Amino acid sequence: MSPVVTPAACADIAELRQLYYAVYGPHYPVALGTDPAEMARLIEDPHSLWLVARCADTGALTGSAAIHGEAGSRIGRLEGIAVHPGHRSAGLAATLTGALCAGMLDTGRLDSVYATVRTVSAGPQRVVARNGFRPLGILPNAVDLRSRESLALYARHSAGVLDRRIPVTEVPAPLLPLLHTAEAALGIRYPGVRAAAAAPRPAPSAPQGADDRLEMIEAPAFVRRRFRERFPGADGWFYPLHTPNVLLTPEDGRFEVYAYLNRAGGYCSLLTAHPDPAAAAACLEPVTRALARAGAGYVEALVPLAHHEVLSAFLAEGFVAGAVYPAMRADGDGFHDYAVLSRSGERIDFRGVAVEPPLQPYLDCYVSAWASTHLPTPSEVAP
Repeated sequence: MSPVVTPAACADIAELRQLYYAVYGPHYPVALGTDPAEMARLIEDPHSLWLVARCADTGALTGSAAIHGEAGSRIGRLEGIAVHPGHRSAGLAATLTGALCAGMLDTGRLDSVYATVRTVSAGPQRVVARNGFRPLGILPNAVDLRSRESLALYARHSAGVLDRRIPVTEVPAPLLPLLHTAEAALGIRYPGVRAAAAAPRPAPSAPQGADDRLEMIEAPAFVRRRFRERFPGADGWFYPLHTPNVLLTPEDGRFEVYAYLNRAGGYCSLLTAHPDPAAAAACLEPVTRALARAGAGYVEALVPLAHHEVLSAFLAEGFVAGAVYPAMRADGDGFHDYAVLSRSGERIDFRGVAVEPPLQPYLDCYVSAWASTHLPTPSEVAP
């Protein structure tokens, strides 16, 4: 008998927490399955959709998944897919994902939905692929559950969105293989794109060891207020579904870096900087080290593909581009592409990763890019 799929209600929260514990154990780093207040907020959010599945015979809660949206954005995140261990292999995850996409993408409420998919097995990749999601890249060491895990980035776009991408004429040379991989995987084109002239590395604006004097303010309410003062509108930053909870600044206050730090998951997203990202470009190394001391074994940034100076600054500090998100941000009648760059302070080990054939080219591309960034060339090796 088919399961009964309905929107989640606040009355479901206790059962939902039990479900996520049964599936993920005590290490699930997402508030969606652990924080009752945040779960209630998402259930009642008019920009999001959370569905649950129940056994038609017993009424037991057997599955859950949500698409998380936000006001002023037409991007959603598929998250919290969980199926009770006793009800797997029945296609329940695919059923929930399909129903969510029908409600959020097929109705035109969103331009695209993305998912960060676990790679400990091939099942999660197959679930999203069966519902029209396509791979965009690999996020190595992206989260710490029971151990460090790499995630795959997948997305599904509404009809016609990918046809309205704003062309990019040049990118830093290390990104060209990733764009070629995306062309083959997604059927999109980067006609005439060329390698940008190498940008000069930003000169350090502080002496060596300045990271010891980099202050990190971890006061979420204060950081949010400060962020809204610095960025009262949408201009100057873009990082969907992320709200800063930490601020990093040097003693003289010449710049402020805003980031989202998840201590439970051991990862951090760099959201933006004030007065602009270029102001902090020369201090990416001390910023990354400070975040690593705070427990972030993985740090990522989302950068417009057209901003090759900012991309070059991240590449110069050991960040590697692992994914490209085409048509991510709407701009008038068009859409801008973005690159996801990351850096991990822990050993990256892909030996236990389960990779479906559509994702394999991205993994190969990342391994090559990482080697080019972090391993010496033959000419650099002493004879």
